[in-house]
Amino acid sequence: MLTVRAPAKVNLVLEVLRRHQGYHDICSIVQTIDLCDTLTFEPAHEILFTCSEPALMQDNLVPRAARLLRERFMICEGARIHLEKHIPRAAGLGGGSSDAAATLLALNRMWEMGLRQDQLISLGAEMGSDIPLFLLGGTVLLEGRGEQVRPLPEHPELHVVILTPHSPVVAGKTGLMYGRLLPEWFTRGQFVRAAAFALERNKAIPGDLMFNVFEKVAGDVFEGLARDRALLEEATGVRARLAGSGPCLYVLLESQKAAEEAAMRLDGMSRHVFTARSISAAAFESNPS
Repeated sequence: MLTVRAPAKVNLVLEVLRRHQGYHDICSIVQTIDLCDTLTFEPAHEILFTCSEPALMQDNLVPRAARLLRERFMICEGARIHLEKHIPRAAGLGGGSSDAAATLLALNRMWEMGLRQDQLISLGAEMGSDIPLFLLGGTVLLEGRGEQVRPLPEHPELHVVILTPHSPVVAGKTGLMYGRLLPEWFTRGQFVRAAAFALERNKAIPGDLMFNVFEKVAGDVFEGLARDRALLEEATGVRARLAGSGPCLYVLLESQKAAEEAAMRLDGMSRHVFTARSISAAAFESNPS
């Protein structure tokens, strides 16, 4: 049996540059973190999939990724795959995309396919624009629709507190959020360029560069987001930031101890709260066990 972890991510910077041929071009710096789903893989004659959350059994990217590999490369083997969910779904943390990427990596190993990283990235991009970033891990630059990825110098270790609001899951959330953006909110990648320059000098990204364009519309889409933001900021004394297109919120703290103490203050307030640390690309590469 092969067991792998599928990490979540936070967007440290997220800009939208333009709308082009029906898509939005983005420029973003993303960091993988150790809040993870867990997937197990066992040999089988066909693709068999189960999940700890029955609602996620339908239209899941995990069996789609497995079948894409199997059909594209005419693999005769199958796999029994179980997904144990820990990352909140449809929350801006990339859980579904990470699960798909972990599936590509694990089956490439289990089936002894020998596919290169660039081949896996190309396959991942066919299924979703967030999947390629999880085939690199660490601190990653995203461009295009998010399918163009390259590693950046590792961000100094991050300690994260994540709050999952009570907002109900919004159907078609990502498309809805992009559709609400106004052209005057598009930027030119200046926040990402300045943030990448800081990373190249082995420095943390300054808070004033941690821009997320979806902050401009999230409050109108997710009920109670302002209340949850105030709750998180009061508990931590740090500015809360939107994870991806939301609705999860996160703060960055100086140490794991500070993160755990903040989570304890938030515990019992009818919110799901997580603590996490950043995962480097080197640690990411050694993931399968």
